[in-house]
Amino acid sequence: MIENHLARLRFRHRIDADEETAIRGMMGERRRIAAGTTLVRAGEPLTRSTMLLSGLLCRYRDLRGGERQISELQVPGDFADLHSYTLKRLDHGILALTACEIVEVPHERLRAVVRAFPRLADIYWFSTNLDAAIHREWMVSLGRRKAAARVAALFCELQVRLAIVGLADDTGYALWLSQYDLAECMGLTSVHINRTLRELREAGLVTFRDRRVQIHDLQGLRRVAEFDPAYLYLGQQPL
Repeated sequence: MIENHLARLRFRHRIDADEETAIRGMMGERRRIAAGTTLVRAGEPLTRSTMLLSGLLCRYRDLRGGERQISELQVPGDFADLHSYTLKRLDHGILALTACEIVEVPHERLRAVVRAFPRLADIYWFSTNLDAAIHREWMVSLGRRKAAARVAALFCELQVRLAIVGLADDTGYALWLSQYDLAECMGLTSVHINRTLRELREAGLVTFRDRRVQIHDLQGLRRVAEFDPAYLYLGQQPL
């Protein structure tokens, strides 16, 4: 049920058999969620965190005029709101961008696990710090990168994150998002996104069509994005 999550953890940390048993034991209700469902609303009290098993979730904020900014995408194996364990409410919402399968982890079970296994507390603390690093990289994109570099950076990031859980390789991956969804990630209009995707395609770098990112030149795409995967802290991390 949670193999993608365990693969994500093991990519960076050693997880022994007792720790794996504890992680499996803290899982609660498993649910299927329709695309467009809001799982968490900003400000509501929270007593559980949500792990994504399949599909795509996002963190987002809506403005009064109806504009939406997506601030991070969650891929299978991610906790969507692990930070709610300490915050108990969020300043943003969690939305299902596609049909998803999730499992809920009650905070009381998470508390028992991290008290019994202090190294897992460090590992999950690392996970929230990794989320913060991804947010900072998105802030650089939104603040300073031109449109083509923004889109290229997102495609490069997702290629790495999905490859960790076996859902991507150097040639591409499935991405069940619309151009409108991409626009809300990039802080651009859907017209600008369409023009930018055409620019990247005509440069021979990447094609986004039929819900798939087809990468023609990964190194070239990374050069356009100035993509350095160091912020994703790849490989085994000492704790």
